[in-house]
Amino acid sequence: MIVFASPADFVAAIETLRPPDADSRAAAARRQAELTKPPGSLGRLEEIALFMAGWQGRARPRLDHGRVVVFAGNHGVAARGVSAFPAEVTAQMVANFQSGGAAINALAAAAGLALGVVALDLDRPTADFTTMPAMGVDDCLAAINAGVAAVSPDLDLLVPGEMGIANSTAAAALCAASFGGTARDWVGPGTGVEGTALAAKIAAVDAALLRHRAEATDPFETLRRLGGREIAAIAGAVVAARRHGIPVLLDGFIGTAAVTPLAAHRPGIVDHCLAGHVSAEPGHVRLLARLGLVPLLSLDMRLGEASGGAVAAMLVRAALAAHDGMATFAEAGVATA
Repeated sequence: MIVFASPADFVAAIETLRPPDADSRAAAARRQAELTKPPGSLGRLEEIALFMAGWQGRARPRLDHGRVVVFAGNHGVAARGVSAFPAEVTAQMVANFQSGGAAINALAAAAGLALGVVALDLDRPTADFTTMPAMGVDDCLAAINAGVAAVSPDLDLLVPGEMGIANSTAAAALCAASFGGTARDWVGPGTGVEGTALAAKIAAVDAALLRHRAEATDPFETLRRLGGREIAAIAGAVVAARRHGIPVLLDGFIGTAAVTPLAAHRPGIVDHCLAGHVSAEPGHVRLLARLGLVPLLSLDMRLGEASGGAVAAMLVRAALAAHDGMATFAEAGVATA
């Protein structure tokens, strides 16, 4: 089992990234060329099949063991009135996930994905990052390792998600610290805030950047100072998936922001990731552009919970079904010229 014993271990893991299996991708491309269709006529479905082949190491990739994992954490900055909902909603929604009543329960089931929920010290919010680091070193490392522990090597696809009141505030701070800009460049309505609450959110992110930007010098420090436990857990899960060769389907703004400190340090960390969708949160489209990820879907979703990723997994499943299930020209007796 992968365990990061120190911040240095975590940063080192980002330096040495496993590549996709070029032979499997090439074999999948040869199969695509033989299927009963004009070359490229299935568009991005063909690209998805080749992507999955490379990362799974199979010329005919499959989606038998896909998993959504929703990580949940509470944020001290919520006390500054940056969200439309109180902090206790995090635990209430975790209970809803566990009882099967949330959107992600329905969408994961529709996509044929298992669902796991990892609640991270909900009774102990992170610190208010406008005045001090959100987490101590040990706390952040524990959250990263919780993400690692949620990734089993036999997965065909990982879809990480999050739940945490005020976590879009943390996400905006991470984006600004990683890729530059001010709070206004990255802050959006999140749970639907406007007016005074939106101004409070912008002010909180600006204060956090003023307090921490000079010290946020590597991926770990950026995560622990400006992130949250669920965000750090997603970062750990993405790194663990890369080390196991598991493709990742990213969700919305917050789930994608979790990898920004890693990508700013080592852009190739997102090579095993697909962007499931572009959310209605305005910073997400800019973030995907910075990461070089083209979303599979654009449905004006902004729920989080890995909901957009789960919907996109149905598209991945369709791509693999076509790649595996179609006949070749020879099998079908169809002339090629």
